[in-house]
Amino acid sequence: MDRIVLAGLEFHAHHGVFAAEGELGARFVVDVELFLPLSRTDDLAATVDYGAVYALVRARVTGERFALIEALAVDIATRLLAAHPPLRRVLVRVHKPHAPLPGVFRDVFAEVVRERS
Repeated sequence: MDRIVLAGLEFHAHHGVFAAEGELGARFVVDVELFLPLSRTDDLAATVDYGAVYALVRARVTGERFALIEALAVDIATRLLAAHPPLRRVLVRVHKPHAPLPGVFRDVFAEVVRERS
């Protein structure tokens, strides 16, 4: 299956279980992989407008607080499939590189895959 990838979308948002996360916020990074049949047609109507995809992701990440990045990833994936009929499958990763963990780490992320039924 063909795909369009939006990688490294960065936002300041207020997700997390702890009160301080809600007050201060943190950086979140989202990757989206859109699976759909692509054609040689040079027409935006024949594909998915990734500007609209970006706007949807930004609105979900910055517009509502989620306790869990897992829930945020599922929300984004579900809404992308609903908003863009050409999509057959989506993969969404929500990274929380500054998660409140008591050690050294590079990244924490939740990854979900949803397919059109």
